[in-house]
Amino acid sequence: MKKTLLSLAAFSAIGLAGTAQAAKVDVCVFDLLGKSGESFQMAQEWALAAKGWGAEVNLIPRQDEAVADNDFKAGKCDGVFMTAMRARQYNKFAGSIDALGGAPSNEIAKRAITFALDKRNESKMVSNLGGKKYEVAGIAPLGSAFIFVRDKKIDSIEKAAGKKFAVLGYDEAQKIMVQRVGAQAVISDVSNFVAKFNNGQVDMVGAPAYAYKPLEIYKGLGSNGAMFNFPVLQVTADFIVRPDQFPAGFGQKSRDWFVKNLPKSFAMISRLEAGIPAKYKLNLTAEDKTKYQKLLREGRMDMTKRGIYDPGMMSVLKKARCSVDKANFECSLGGE
Repeated sequence: MKKTLLSLAAFSAIGLAGTAQAAKVDVCVFDLLGKSGESFQMAQEWALAAKGWGAEVNLIPRQDEAVADNDFKAGKCDGVFMTAMRARQYNKFAGSIDALGGAPSNEIAKRAITFALDKRNESKMVSNLGGKKYEVAGIAPLGSAFIFVRDKKIDSIEKAAGKKFAVLGYDEAQKIMVQRVGAQAVISDVSNFVAKFNNGQVDMVGAPAYAYKPLEIYKGLGSNGAMFNFPVLQVTADFIVRPDQFPAGFGQKSRDWFVKNLPKSFAMISRLEAGIPAKYKLNLTAEDKTKYQKLLREGRMDMTKRGIYDPGMMSVLKKARCSVDKANFECSLGGE
């Protein structure tokens, strides 16, 4: 009888352990197109893989990023996928990959993201804010942001002076940089910044190729607009979780999955960038490119001093840039 009771107790303990491993979690996913968007589809693939890490994930689509963030703050979601510019409030190190001019090519972005998600940086992925613990469980690239103008006569930054530029209100870096070049910052949100460009409320907007078709940027370009074929920053999405709601070791397994899927993500980005009609692409001279790189570098260093960007990530990004382009003027300079 005693052996029977011990056996039952053992089986019961195994059952409880199994239940604990299959943690049920709700994850909010920001995607402007809801369930039909690329981000949500990627999240579905991730959720399928997460079953193998002991989590049963319920994905909740959110087409308004502010709502996704507020739901996470209110505890309605245990994790949230959103742009790094908004997620920077939870983790400045990961959120600074989107720094102005920080990752001017897909290859540089790939190196920076791979390094950030490596196990050696596990401690940097965790933060404590207001007594609450958060963890970056993944970083996904959305591609380089390019400047779109409604009038191709605005073919230089100097000609942007006095023009209206839509900026995301929660990203101080955008507002400061637009003001530095003499343009008028028009406070907007992810849900309406392109709409303002399309209906003529603003003259200029920055966006990745990822947004070109879904947000119909071609409507704002019309027959007289253009796209500066010069990336101003790399747009990424961060996956932020409350680690205590997920199984032990879940965060690193999730980060490893994101690294494994980077080639697929960048292949999609390259396809989308190639899909923007050549007639809109305004190529800059080598002289102008260097001038704008210097302008972005100055802005980036200023934002770091202001505490907007993480200095550690600025060092990572510089190493990534100089490993790809050793001849770049900045590689012999200090300051980052």
